[in-house]
Amino acid sequence: MGSLLQSDTQLNRHSYYEAGVTRPAPLAPLAGEVQTDVVVVGGGFAGLSAAIELAQRGFTVTVLEADRVCSGASGRNGGQVIVGYASGQSELEQQLGMQAARQMWDMGLEAIDLMDARIAQWAIECERKNGYLYVADSPRKARALDAEMDAMDTRYGLSTARAYGAEVRAMIDAPRYVACAYEKRSGHVHPLKYGLGLARAALALGVQIYENTLALTMEPGATVRLRTAQGTVRARYVLLAGNCSLPALAPRLAPSIAARIMPVGTYIVATAPLDPGLVQTLIPSGAAACDNNVVLDYFRFSQDARLLFGGRVSYSSRTPARLQQRMAAHMAAVFPQLRHTPIAFTWGGFVDISMNRAPDFGRLGHNVYYLQGFSGHGVALTGLAGQLVAQAIAGEASRFELFSRLKHHDFPGGALLRTPSLVLGMLYHRLRDYF
Repeated sequence: MGSLLQSDTQLNRHSYYEAGVTRPAPLAPLAGEVQTDVVVVGGGFAGLSAAIELAQRGFTVTVLEADRVCSGASGRNGGQVIVGYASGQSELEQQLGMQAARQMWDMGLEAIDLMDARIAQWAIECERKNGYLYVADSPRKARALDAEMDAMDTRYGLSTARAYGAEVRAMIDAPRYVACAYEKRSGHVHPLKYGLGLARAALALGVQIYENTLALTMEPGATVRLRTAQGTVRARYVLLAGNCSLPALAPRLAPSIAARIMPVGTYIVATAPLDPGLVQTLIPSGAAACDNNVVLDYFRFSQDARLLFGGRVSYSSRTPARLQQRMAAHMAAVFPQLRHTPIAFTWGGFVDISMNRAPDFGRLGHNVYYLQGFSGHGVALTGLAGQLVAQAIAGEASRFELFSRLKHHDFPGGALLRTPSLVLGMLYHRLRDYF
């Protein structure tokens, strides 16, 4: 798995996002011994957000990043800022009851507000835009979309505008879709620009960030000791925020939680810049969009008029063959107008999913926290998750503990069979998506 992550890191280096930023010089790796209040393993959205919140509360914070800041899922995702949770509210209602589910929904809205507040406070230029389209490509999926949006509107006040049949073309000019729903709370962002902005904010607050520093082992205790290749960190508290990279690259840190998440490959292409008039025709609102298939497509237009289209996934931990050609063909099936449009960038990599697609936040012992299982809804939720951990470490744990009450199960099959089991299960769902 580690070698596969490394190969996808190389693919990610050629992403549209990386091409559009100038990264600062690499931060030095850890060498020697460091004493700190909190050590954060993982320099993505969750880890950086927690570091910011902790530093603002007066803690000394050290971040260990195995590669570069936001080199993983935080810097290469679809940039979709989605309200709520990948599990949907029904999973939360069943496990926690309606009152707690409503509280979690409200915190999901707060996650988006918190993201926007950080963008404003730290002047992060990251192409933030509101607006989201949920689309369905069959009558059965249209009925499912309607039922879900009815529940969200009635119980949670989401407020969606719907279109059906020929009316859909006024909201998205893609002939395969037979229904859609539009809402304004969700939207999209340039994720790498946002993540690098968080890193600048953390450094300005005095957070010490070490890049190219892989945490290898952890010795628990009142003071936890983490070892790296060239140094040691001693800390009162630890936050593990490496998601699916953690069990792949540092399997000795937290083996007890590794089986509760599964790495899934997801890939994106970006077209050459399009005529702005065509962009306005295809999605007049400029919203991000996603269908409601199990094996789903997600897409949006960038600020410079490129279509960013994600939809090819790998549940076998292998990058698909002929990836760019297959992605281009799939994009053209959604937007026939773009059949001959050149593809300028192809990238992707692994994200983590939990069995029920609900976030998995918790604590190991009294002073080691972890955040994982964002399941494709992490752009906004990671920011809130970092805040919840900081609040818990500061002695205000009630909001964090609400998430930790969610029950999670290991993926079946153990280390050898759980990936083949998932491949077979997702093949079944892929076949169902066609009907």
